Amino acid sequence: MDLTTLGFAVGSAWLSGVNLYATVFMLGLMQRFNLAHLPGDMSYVAHTWVLILSGTLFAVQFIADKIPAVDSAWDIVHTFIRVPAGAILAAAAFAHFDPEVRLAALLLGGGIALTSHSAKTATRLAVNTSPEPFSNAALSLAGDAVTVGGAALMVHHPVVILVCVTVALIVSFVMIRMIWKFMRRLFTGGSTVRSSAASA
Repeated sequence: MDLTTLGFAVGSAWLSGVNLYATVFMLGLMQRFNLAHLPGDMSYVAHTWVLILSGTLFAVQFIADKIPAVDSAWDIVHTFIRVPAGAILAAAAFAHFDPEVRLAALLLGGGIALTSHSAKTATRLAVNTSPEPFSNAALSLAGDAVTVGGAALMVHHPVVILVCVTVALIVSFVMIRMIWKFMRRLFTGGSTVRSSAASA
C-alpha cells in the first residue's frame, strides 16, 4: 500500500467531514498553482468550475457557520453531503488501483468522514446550548483553520496527516461519547426538573 496515497485519501476524507468546501477549494488551488500533485483523479478539484463552486460555498459556510441556529441546521443537512463526498475523494485518490482497492478506499473514506463530521456536529450542538455567541464563532474559526492547515499539511506531508488523522479519530470517538452523555444528562435533567415541579 502506498502510504502517500493513503495519506491523501484519509486526510481528505477526514477534512471533508469538518469542512468539505474548504478542503476541495484549498486542494484545488494548490493543484492549480502547481503547489501540489494530487494522486489519482483528485486533480479534478483544480478545474475552474469546481474552484468557483467550492469557493462560493466555502464563503457561504464561513458566514452560516458563525450563527448558532443556522450552524446546527447546516451541519444536519450536510450529513448527506460531507460523508459521501469524503468517500468519493478517498476513492479518487486510488483511481489507478484495482477496483477492490478503490471500493475499500470508498468505504474507509465514508467512515472517516462520518466520524469527523459527527464529532464536529456534536461539539457544535453542545456549545450552541450556551446563550453567548463567542464560543460558537471561536470553534467555527478553529475548524476553518484546521481545514486550511490540514490541507496544506496533507499536500506536503501526507504520511504525517495520516498519523494525525489516526489520533484525531481516537479523540473523536472519545469526544462523541462524552458529548452524548452530557447532552443526555442535560435533556434528561431538564425533564426531571419539570416533572418534579408538576408533581409539587
